Amino acid sequence: MKALHERLTAAGVHSLLVQFTDLHGVAKGKLVPLAHLDDVLTVGAGFSGPSIRGTGLARTGPRSEYMARGAASTAMPLPWWPGVARIVGDGFVADEPFDACPRQVLKRAVARLAERRLVLHVGIEPEFFLLAQEGGRWLPADAADRLDQPSYDLQSLARQLPFLRDLHDALERCGLDVLQLDHEDAHGQYEVNFAFADALATADHLMLFKLGAQAIAERHGMVFSMMPKPFSKQPGSSMHCHVSLWQGQKDDARNVFVPHRADGSIDTAATLSPLGRHFIAGVLAHAPALTALAAPTVNSYKRLTLGPSPCGTPWAPACVAHGPNNRSALVRTLHGRFEWRAPDASANPYLMLAGLIAAGLDGIEHELDPGPACEDDLFTLVPAQIAERGIALLPQHLGQAIDALEADATVRGALGDTLAREFMALKRGEYLEYSRHVSDWELQRYATAF
Repeated sequence: MKALHERLTAAGVHSLLVQFTDLHGVAKGKLVPLAHLDDVLTVGAGFSGPSIRGTGLARTGPRSEYMARGAASTAMPLPWWPGVARIVGDGFVADEPFDACPRQVLKRAVARLAERRLVLHVGIEPEFFLLAQEGGRWLPADAADRLDQPSYDLQSLARQLPFLRDLHDALERCGLDVLQLDHEDAHGQYEVNFAFADALATADHLMLFKLGAQAIAERHGMVFSMMPKPFSKQPGSSMHCHVSLWQGQKDDARNVFVPHRADGSIDTAATLSPLGRHFIAGVLAHAPALTALAAPTVNSYKRLTLGPSPCGTPWAPACVAHGPNNRSALVRTLHGRFEWRAPDASANPYLMLAGLIAAGLDGIEHELDPGPACEDDLFTLVPAQIAERGIALLPQHLGQAIDALEADATVRGALGDTLAREFMALKRGEYLEYSRHVSDWELQRYATAF
């Protein structure tokens, strides 16, 4: 503790941002003077439990207090907030790990892997929009970003270089290895890729990225948005996850998804080992329930649609399938890893990765078979053709996804009883409210139609 205090003091830090993540995947927290670092690490910063959505905590008694206990290894000065260092807090209630804290949920899942000497490595690819408001309407912040096919547009990239450079510099100063930044398929849409890290560090990094991007975009007069699909005729924002499983200690760790021949040499022509195939079989088997965690808003399902898209290639999977380098499938298999393409930018990273681990371990424990690989471009097939191939569909709205989660003991069990109950109740309420909302589209179509 003394060494950490000295390091932060030398960096000019006067306050700690004790940050935790709520059920919705939103960063919450408070400022604590650095002088109270020991308290943050041993007891935690206190919050009113019932004021945090999704805790289910009482308004009175010892279980009304939510303590965010800092993880010392996460303490990091924030370049965009001089004098402040973020420290990630784990939720504790009544001096016990709180079962409905999303980070504690992921730590439980990671511990199950550790029992097998396994570590999940994840490379995450968050997409986001830079927006502005004009006359009550949300628009891309760059009014000149108008190409019919804006993917990898260098002109828009150049115009946003001041923001992107500030973001890149800030993240690297926080220790994140930024691999690349690019303009994505929609107007005002960008993507950042990070280097692989273990699942818990990856989730922590994503929350740090969101904090930084929000603050830096505001400084540049823009709004940073991870809404899955803000524009009906533009592609939505995904958060693809590249996944591999490693065994052993750091110095001699090996990727157990890498396929080998009978003589022990690496099979460069194959994608995944038998264990890797079992893992993705679990992901496919539990895909409907996982979708509730990977696509947790009503807006998410404007992205995961089946059929022709008004914006060209949607890049979002609707079919429960896997295939070698197949970007139209839910699981895109690559040599020694796979890409899970269901998650969108609104997903809570702790919950979606905890669910992924539970599904993958179920596939390994029961030696599930993922079935034949799909090499078809699934975006070109009509529903009848998909049905002929025996390919199931992902839930097509949030209500279906929550029903699937409730019916799936494996994924629901990974969340724990309290969080699963609170999550399903909040999301059912969100879907019900959405279902009852009368939109401008409905008024324009039906007000004088009959």
